[in-house]
Amino acid sequence: MKTLTRNEFRTLIRQKRKALSTLEQQQAGLDLVERCSTLNDIHKAQHIALYISTDGELDTQPLIEWLWSQGKEVYLPVLHPFSEGHLLFLRYAADTPTVHNKYGIVEPKLDQTQVKPVRELDIIFTPLVGFDSDGHRLGMGGGYYDRTLAPWFQTGVGATPIGLAHDCQHVEQLPTENWDIPLPKIVTPSKTWQWEIDG
Repeated sequence: MKTLTRNEFRTLIRQKRKALSTLEQQQAGLDLVERCSTLNDIHKAQHIALYISTDGELDTQPLIEWLWSQGKEVYLPVLHPFSEGHLLFLRYAADTPTVHNKYGIVEPKLDQTQVKPVRELDIIFTPLVGFDSDGHRLGMGGGYYDRTLAPWFQTGVGATPIGLAHDCQHVEQLPTENWDIPLPKIVTPSKTWQWEIDG
C-alpha cells in the first residue's frame, strides 16, 4: 500500500475535519473544556497561548472563555511584522480589537504593549492538521510553530506545548522531517495523549 505524502495527509485530514457537522463541532468544543479542566498543567499555568479556530479546527472559543473565567491570561499568535515566518503572542481579552492576517486567520491587532515573550508563557496550545501515535504533529506547512517551539525542544525550558485536535485527526504514522517538533501532549475531545519527548 502506497504511503501518503505530507500534503496528501493534509488534504485527507482537513476533509475529515470539515465533514464534521455544526453539532459535532459544538460538542467537541465543550468536551475539550471538560478534558482540559482536569489537566494539572492548566491549573498551574497563568499565561496561556491559544488560537482562534479556522478551517474546521477544533473550536477553541469555549476553552478561551473558560480560561478567562478561571482568571487566566490568554494570548493569541500574531504574524511577526518584521521577522518572516515567526510569531508574536499578544494578550487577548473579550474587547481586544482583531484583524484577519494574510491567511484569513483572526489575530489581535498589533499592539506592542500587549506582546508577551514566548519564554514568559506557561503553555502554548498548538494547532495541527494531523498527529500520529508517536506525538508527531503535521502543521499547515509554514513552520511557524516549529520555529516557536524549537528553543523549548532544544532546552526543555519555557512554555509547554500542548496540541489540540479532533479525534479524526489522528493517524497511526506520519512522514516526518528533521525540523518537526514533536509534542509531549495532545488533547482531543475524547482522550489526552502523552509522550516523553527527548530534545
